[in-house]
This record gives sequence, structure tokens and C-alpha cells, in this order.
Amino acid sequence: MGDCNNPTFEVKKKSLFTIRRRVLVIFKKEFKIMELSPRNRVIRELPISNLKGLSVIHRDSQFIVRLLWRSSGRMNQFNFKTENDQLKFVRGVVPLYKKLKISAPLQGNWKPIIAEPKVPAVVPWKKRILVITVLGASGDLAKKKIYPVLWKLFRNGHLDDDTLLIGYARSKLTQQALVERIQPYLEIEEGEEKKFEQFASMCDYFSGTYDDGRSFKGFNDYINQRVAEKRATGSNRLFYLALPPSVFEDVTTHLSKHCVTKASQPDSGWTRVIVEKPFGNDSESFAKLDSHLSALLCEDQIYRIDHYLGKEMVQNILPLRFANSIFAPLFHEKHVQCVIINFKEDIGTWGRGGYFDSYGIIRDVMQNHLLQLLTLIAMEKPITQSAESIRNEKVRLLKCIDTLKLEDVILGQYVGAKVEGIEESDKGYRDDPTVPDDSRTPTYACAVFRVRTERWDNVPFIIKCGKALNERKCEIRVQFKEQAADIFSETQRNELVMRVQPQEAVYMKMMVKEPGMSFNAHVTDLDLTYAHKFKTSSKPDAYERLVRDCIEGSANNFVRRDELREAWRIFTPLLHAIDNGEIDPIPYDFGSRGPKETDELATKCGYKYYKRQ
Repeated sequence: MGDCNNPTFEVKKKSLFTIRRRVLVIFKKEFKIMELSPRNRVIRELPISNLKGLSVIHRDSQFIVRLLWRSSGRMNQFNFKTENDQLKFVRGVVPLYKKLKISAPLQGNWKPIIAEPKVPAVVPWKKRILVITVLGASGDLAKKKIYPVLWKLFRNGHLDDDTLLIGYARSKLTQQALVERIQPYLEIEEGEEKKFEQFASMCDYFSGTYDDGRSFKGFNDYINQRVAEKRATGSNRLFYLALPPSVFEDVTTHLSKHCVTKASQPDSGWTRVIVEKPFGNDSESFAKLDSHLSALLCEDQIYRIDHYLGKEMVQNILPLRFANSIFAPLFHEKHVQCVIINFKEDIGTWGRGGYFDSYGIIRDVMQNHLLQLLTLIAMEKPITQSAESIRNEKVRLLKCIDTLKLEDVILGQYVGAKVEGIEESDKGYRDDPTVPDDSRTPTYACAVFRVRTERWDNVPFIIKCGKALNERKCEIRVQFKEQAADIFSETQRNELVMRVQPQEAVYMKMMVKEPGMSFNAHVTDLDLTYAHKFKTSSKPDAYERLVRDCIEGSANNFVRRDELREAWRIFTPLLHAIDNGEIDPIPYDFGSRGPKETDELATKCGYKYYKRQ
């Protein structure tokens, strides 16, 4: 069979001898070391130049190959029995010494042998693990919202204990400092101390810049290192961008180049990126942002989050409409007089007016949160519950909404008026030192939307939203037309009301006989208040639901690019007019219902107000 210094033995096909996913692949006069997944998919080829030493031992009917690596100092050992001829071991390892210039000698009785691979005890490798990275981990959004959500997901069993939670920011923080920063914002109940310690051990931190690709390359190496320490075959990666718009382009560019797993890589896993609003300021800025993102990531990797879509009552709109046969025919212009979506906050913008002044109430809530509610109320029934079916119908509806006109909009700006219990109420919007004295930024807006479809033709959709109003509330109110040929006096229109916050509820205002001897009709509510009906049911936080949806790959409650394109088309001309100072907002008192002109506009659209009973 030839001399060992001049090997002539040939092999017709390769042999694989496996240990801990390190594989010896031996051809004629060729020697390779590869890493395989449990399914025998090649992960990578290990460079032979990384070997520090190699020894070959033939002892006690065994053939032993030992590989010593330069970087880690770790050794891989391959053991083969020599008792039968099932597989032939190639003596091509000898020329390898000259190729590597390794001086390690052959040991033992080296001679041509017949070898059968013996698979030694292997420490099991895990499947791919989840790596969640919070970019902007030192900021307020991360500590007050994102980490509390991750804690709830872990506490409720939606995150495995081998999940890696890595914070990335410019601040020089240690892992312990990060945990101490977020702990006050986590709802840790009595008896959950050990659970929290486990969660804290899952948290890690990496300090790096946002504009230097070397930081992200180092970060990717760090992720790979941590994944390898957990003996995982790979990782699924979720990046949550809790970042200011000023660094968004740099961060996404470097993420795409260095940290996003590539489909061509074996056992690579998925990558998903959660993006927070603002998604631009108008059609032009959104188109630029969208072009940038679409060049770096696929649409199914981008999860544009709108937390209103994760709220419990918003989640209930589609089942309410399409799982109840009584509502399907009622949601039609033959029966509906008007739809009002009302968003109120009872606090102003004191202390954060400078930030708000660059956006205004329309960009803050109307163009995103409240327009999403409109699409869910007015869209046609989707073919299935899939993300694409639902979002297709939302886009079709948005395409049928006219661009807003100035005559269909009323803007307001609050002024100080003392309200008991609210310290900032005596300060108007412009009293904030961070707001320009001549600011025309609206803190209140009312707009009428026209939906040009057969179902909703001639039905006005009115969205009202504002700061510093008389209460905190968000609700959808569908007012139906009056009863024809009414035989009762003083009847009121039926209304279906969906209260999003606070205290989620669905109720129908309808007429019934007044108790007693009379036969008069009296308005009452068929009331489904969640707190009363579902006392033992837990409702997840909106962010908690959405982050879990992203992990599961469900995009139903995230916004698609063409939705945003149509949304900006509807609002951009109005926003440019506001930015150019073409509209003066109407002053209204802190703690009021807003400008009285909005009631007049709603009445003009056919909505009818009734005194509360």
C-alpha cells in the first residue's frame, strides 16, 4: 500500500468522521476540517492555517488524530477503531505537515491500517437561539418601555431562558450598570426575585458608535461569540431600533452590512428589524427613507411598529365586524350616518414642547394611530387572516380616501386655564420656553375624510385629536341613521361605541321601553366592558403583543410600506400648508373639549349630539 512518506493509497469518495460538529474531511492528498449542523449542513470550513499543532497516534487498536487551534487553544480529538474494513482511513495527513510547516512528529506505530470511525460522546448542540438587540439601550424608550416588555415576555413564558438580550449604545456601561438602570421600571412581583436574576443574566451590553462600521463588525463578532458559548448552531436575530432619526440611516446601513444574517449562509436563521415612528415627515421624506431601507432589507424583514395596533380593543375590531353577521350589513352607507374617531389627552406638552413643535398633533397621532383605526373600521373583509390579506385590504381602502382639503380641517392650540389637580394647566402651549413665541403648531386637529367606495360613499369619517382636553379617552363612535317613520317621540340614533382607552369596552346605544307604566322609549346601553366580563383574563401590553408577534414572524399588526405611502399622500398637502404658516390655529382653553368650531363641523357632516342622560 506504499510507504508512509510517499502515500499512494487512493479513496474514491470522502469519509466524514464527526465529533462535536467538527468534521474531518479527507480526500486524496487533501485534508479539510469543517463544521456541520446537526442536519449535516456545512456551516463553515475552518482554515487549516489556524492549526497550531497536529498529532497522529496509533495505539491499542485505535487511531487518534488531535488538532490544536491557535486562536482558542482548544483541541479536537478524532478516535477511530481499526478492527474492520468498513471505511479506509487515508494517510494523506502526512503531507499536511509540510504544507502547514508543523513540526509535531508522528507518534506510535504508524502503518497502513483499515479504520472504522468511532463516534465518541458528544455534548449536544442546541438549535438556533434568539438574540434580541436593543439599539439605543441607554435611552428612555429602552428602559421605560422595551426592557419592561422583554421582562414580561420572559416572565410569562414567551422567551426561552437561553435567549440573549443585548443592549447597544454609545454610553460606556457595564452589564451590571444596564441592569441597575432598567430594574426600577420592571414590574417585579413578590416571589419573582429568582426569575428576575435569571432575566438579568440574559441581559448583556455592548458599547459602540452609530456611525462607524468597525463597531458593528465587532458587535457581530461578539454576537457570534456569545452564541457559540451557548453551543447553538446559529441565531435568529431581532434588532429593535430605539433611536433618534438623526442616526437611523447610519445604523441601518452598518447593521445590514455586518450584522444581518445572509440567506446564503448555512444555518443562518432569520433577521427582523423593528422600526419606530416617525416614518418620515411627508411623502418626500418617507420615499427617501423607504428607498434607503428597501435597498438594505427585504420587506418581510422590516417591522414598522404602531403600538395602537397592539391594543386590545383595536385587536377586537376585525372580529367584531367580520365574526358577527348582524354587523356586516349595518356597516354600510345605507345605515351609517357618520363615524367619529376621538382621541383626547388631559395633559399638555409642558417640558417636551420643543420636540412636539417639530411634529404637531397630526404627525404625532392622526397620520398614524388614528388613520389605522379608520382603515380597520372601513376596510372590506380580507380573504384570510394572513398579514398580506389584511394589509392588502387596508391599502385598497387608503387609495380610496381623498387628499385632505383645508376646508375640511380645523386646527387649535391650547392656552392656559387653571384646572384643579393639574399643575401645568395655567400654562399655554407657547408658554413653554422650548416652544417659539410665534409657533403655529397645532395641538388639536379635526379632519373630515371622504372614502370613495360603494360601501362608504357619502359617509363622513371625522377624526378628532388633541392635547390638554377635558379627559383622557380614545374611542370610535359609529352613529347610525334615524329610524324611518318613527312612531315614538324623542328617540335617539343608535350608536356603536368602541372604547380603546381607558377601560376597554364595546357598547351599543339603543332605545328601550322606560320602566314603569309609561310606554315611552328611553336610551340605554348594551354594555360589554372588558373589566366586568373578562375579570380573570389578562391583557398583554400593546408593545408586549407586538414584540411577540415579531418574534413569531406575524406581521398582521405592523405597517407595510405601501400603507405609509398612501397615508402620507392623504396628509402631505395639508402638512405643507401648516408648515408654511397658511393656517392659524384657534385658541382653546386647557381642560376644555377643544375649539367649539369642531362641533359645528361635525353637525354640518350630519352628526347629531345628544345630552347625556
